[in-house]
Amino acid sequence: MSQSIEVLNLRTQRDFQYVLKMETQMKGLKAKFRQIEDDRKTLMTKHFQELKEKMDELLPLIPVLEQYKTDAKLITQFKEEIRNLSAVLTGIQEEIGAYDYEELHQRVLSLETRLRDCMKKLTCGKLMKITGPITVKTSGTRFGAWMTDPLASEKNNRVWYMDSYTNNKIVREYKSMADFVSGAESRTYNLPFKWAGTNHVVYNGSLYFNKYQSNIIIKYSFDMGRVLAQRSLEYAGFHNVYPYTWGGFSDIDLMADEIGLWAVYATNQNAGNIVISQLNQDTLEVMKSWSTGYPKRSAGESFMICGTLYVTNSHLTGAKVYYSYSTKTSTYEYTDIPFHNQYFHISMLDYNARDRALYAWNNGHQVLFNVTLFHIIKTEDDT
Repeated sequence: MSQSIEVLNLRTQRDFQYVLKMETQMKGLKAKFRQIEDDRKTLMTKHFQELKEKMDELLPLIPVLEQYKTDAKLITQFKEEIRNLSAVLTGIQEEIGAYDYEELHQRVLSLETRLRDCMKKLTCGKLMKITGPITVKTSGTRFGAWMTDPLASEKNNRVWYMDSYTNNKIVREYKSMADFVSGAESRTYNLPFKWAGTNHVVYNGSLYFNKYQSNIIIKYSFDMGRVLAQRSLEYAGFHNVYPYTWGGFSDIDLMADEIGLWAVYATNQNAGNIVISQLNQDTLEVMKSWSTGYPKRSAGESFMICGTLYVTNSHLTGAKVYYSYSTKTSTYEYTDIPFHNQYFHISMLDYNARDRALYAWNNGHQVLFNVTLFHIIKTEDDT
């Protein structure tokens, strides 16, 4: 690599000197041409045209000169990087030379085990900060949902895409995030029912969604291609009775976190305020519910992290996480966690525990937000 770059360097320097000379000639010729052009009325048209053609032939050399200047800088950077890399490789070689392969392999395995043990001590954390977004793709209508499965294996990176909040039954699947970005669909699913809203979730290989014009929750298996369960969410408002601030039949929000599957909605019995219910992922039965004092119609969006519901105060510019409710302690607090609503209108915001990120549909843009959690380290004395 060093030899090849040295040859390229010599060649570039030689061409660079040549083009510099040409640049000087062009500048002189250009000055003469301007002088001739000023007095063109007194010159023969033939001579003027010849000079103009010469000038036109030389003009393309200007970007070539600029490219050579860039290449010369790039080669200098290459040479510096190779020197740095050589030093690093020498250090690695000396380090490896101090151990045989088996000993080095055992050290790596030991380190991996210690790291995994350390990760297990990280309990669920409290949301402290939201950064981003990262725009993954721009597609679809103003409203929609996209998601990955938080319980999928590391090798399974399928993405599901559901455009619009109503009058649709088509779910598009992509094998990876790269395929999603390029638009290479692997499969489409035609659901037996239309969905309502954009607050669906994929969990452990199944899609959970709200059936259109009802408070019925559907569990649909992608592998089996059929409905595995459906159940009415008792007293839950639907069809824009208690939606988020943007409307769109967003009455029932299905979500998942480190603890399990959840439904967030509102009821007349709770005066239109948010109700949180933990669901059985197989039967869709409500295992436990918590009634909050936050009006569902005043919430922009919401998401669960580690059993705590976080609620935004708007779906528009200036939105922030304004309220949180812990199902562990049955207590709430007002928060002030801003995030950048880059495209001005959010119609879907869901947490993915595997990626530790928020998936969002931001006015026809599919974006990701990173989250910072405050973790508590478990000790041996903790039960």
